[in-house]
Amino acid sequence: MQLSKEALLKTLSRVQDPDLKRDLVSLGMIQNIHIEDQRVSFDVVLTTPACPLKEVIKNNCIEALEEDFGKGYDWNLNMTSQVTTVRNATPILPQVKNIIAIASGKGGVGKSTTAVNLAVALAESGAKVGLIDADISGPSIPTMFNVEGEQPAVKREGDKNVIIPIEQYGVKMISIGFLTPTDSAVVWRGPMASSALRQFISDVNWGELDYLLIDLPPGTSDIHLTMVQTVPVTGAVIVTTPQKVALADATKGLSMFNQPQINVPVLGVVENMAYFTPEELPDHKYYLFGKEGGKRLAEKYQVPFLGEIPIVQSIRESGDTGYPAVLKNGPTRKAYTELAESVARQVAIRNASQQKTEIVEIKA
Repeated sequence: MQLSKEALLKTLSRVQDPDLKRDLVSLGMIQNIHIEDQRVSFDVVLTTPACPLKEVIKNNCIEALEEDFGKGYDWNLNMTSQVTTVRNATPILPQVKNIIAIASGKGGVGKSTTAVNLAVALAESGAKVGLIDADISGPSIPTMFNVEGEQPAVKREGDKNVIIPIEQYGVKMISIGFLTPTDSAVVWRGPMASSALRQFISDVNWGELDYLLIDLPPGTSDIHLTMVQTVPVTGAVIVTTPQKVALADATKGLSMFNQPQINVPVLGVVENMAYFTPEELPDHKYYLFGKEGGKRLAEKYQVPFLGEIPIVQSIRESGDTGYPAVLKNGPTRKAYTELAESVARQVAIRNASQQKTEIVEIKA
């Protein structure tokens, strides 16, 4: 077969994205084709920099090209990415491609720890990431990022003042912990807490982001309703531990997003503290809180199971010192990196297969 741009596209139309189940050409993932003698270069634009199937897609492309055109060409594939979105022309957060809620039914399951390490893992992959600490009464994000003493700057934009988010480890973030004294309790009624969240969303200069994570407080409260009434949420990640009491509350959190009047897609379930592995016995797993509870919850509600995070001493130490565990070599880095890949994959699948989420209108 004679090599041309049209012939190359015809060949690559046989190569599918394994997640989206469509060919690369119809998805618009093949761009900037250049053919010069025996040298051929083009971009493969993936749906996220955290794509775990990057090498699989690359090898499938080369295999199809060699099958049709032989091995006499120098194939130069530039694997790049552009995070997908269904948030077009939105008045609030117009430059934010995806808004992801991190939720749990109860406290103490490591939701904030998961949110912090997920945010950093996505940033490490090359994505532009923001994080809102929406737990107004118990903000923990400043401690986990080692920025407790920081205060965000304020600048004038047009006719209003906007807050400049604190940035650490490649993640932009905002928390009530930056705006109140460290030792002071925030004793606010629901409307005040909801007002703070609205300000974090609309009065912060987030700029361009691929993913904005919102670390929600435990339970199902005013904050959750304020979020879905303020912005269209791309999807929700449910964090749980394996034991029955945590699963019962996680079920309520998951059910909230599935309610017809809210209808936020659930991207999947994360099982935190899934097992304990001693450092001196890396091949041993002790299931302290039960086994595979999160997986069973995901299967029951037919949502993806995003992965297991072990309970190890280094994760606790990382939270206390403000240096996230995903930045340290070892099993925790692998677990959180794989979690980021799973979440990014589910966002891409959701954007390709479902309509955009609408802002919720709940009548009293």
